[in-house]
Amino acid sequence: MNIRPLTDFMTHHYRHFNAAAMMDAAKGYIRLLDEGGGMLVTLAGAMSTAELGLSLAEMIRQDKVHAISCTGANLEEDVFNLVAHDYYERVPHYRDLTPEMEEELLARHMNRVTDTCIPEEEAMRRIENSMLELWTEMDRSGERLFPHEYFYRLLLEGRLEEHYMIDPKDSWLLAAARKNLPIIVPGWEDSTLGNIYAAHCINGDIRNVHTVRSGIEYMIMFAEWYTAFTAERSLGFFQIGGGIAGDFPICVVPMLHQDLQRTNIPLWAYFCQISDSTTSYGSYSGAVPNEKITWGKLGVDTPKFIIESDASIVAPLIFAYVLGW
Repeated sequence: MNIRPLTDFMTHHYRHFNAAAMMDAAKGYIRLLDEGGGMLVTLAGAMSTAELGLSLAEMIRQDKVHAISCTGANLEEDVFNLVAHDYYERVPHYRDLTPEMEEELLARHMNRVTDTCIPEEEAMRRIENSMLELWTEMDRSGERLFPHEYFYRLLLEGRLEEHYMIDPKDSWLLAAARKNLPIIVPGWEDSTLGNIYAAHCINGDIRNVHTVRSGIEYMIMFAEWYTAFTAERSLGFFQIGGGIAGDFPICVVPMLHQDLQRTNIPLWAYFCQISDSTTSYGSYSGAVPNEKITWGKLGVDTPKFIIESDASIVAPLIFAYVLGW
């Protein structure tokens, strides 16, 4: 007998409201894959610090994710966790912290993300040293890479391996690097490593600011990739949270249609968003999927799902269901 404790539990218990929406989205995800389609997953918020790699890495290994769009923070924080996990501190009483207590964390170089503190020296500075070596090597040679490609090189060349503090199979970025998964990182400058890169450009360590390729180049690359991929297979959009990680890639379709007049390019074949954003406050991230029809991103018949809940709970459950756990 095939034992699937999580899948069987979810099937039996999750029948209504957000739970039912989650199940519908998970079944739609599986249906898309079974029909030969692929899936783009977008990561906003602090999902890497929430250790989403525990389930996302296996999704990547099993070819259930075909591209990722993520913030610069999610790109780097998966690697921070990989090399400095044992130095992290959890603050379960974070809601009760006074400004003075927050300042004490600052003095200890513990950068807080909700209930988790990332240690600056063991995580950020350790990565900075290795990354600066790579940036300056590329700067001298005249080679230019995207932000995620620098991380791919660090990981695949083993430059950080001696520092690993978790099982490498739980790093989603390492799994992606081994698959050479397409990744786009819009607004990478808004990240710790992005700030560090700017500082090294300012102080002259890096002579050519374009040694790291830009967001516009990401859009051009993604447009080419989307065109080639959807010529053979449909592609779905699985959005965790809101913001630029989701807004950037979903715009590729109207750009191809309206700005390049490539009207034969298919729309997104599936859409799901996990969000607790409130539409009535004018939040784009909380907009119901049908609004995207008016922007030329989704079609009338596109399967659409919205789960108004906590992505740190819902996303691992959906991935577990898709994986048959």
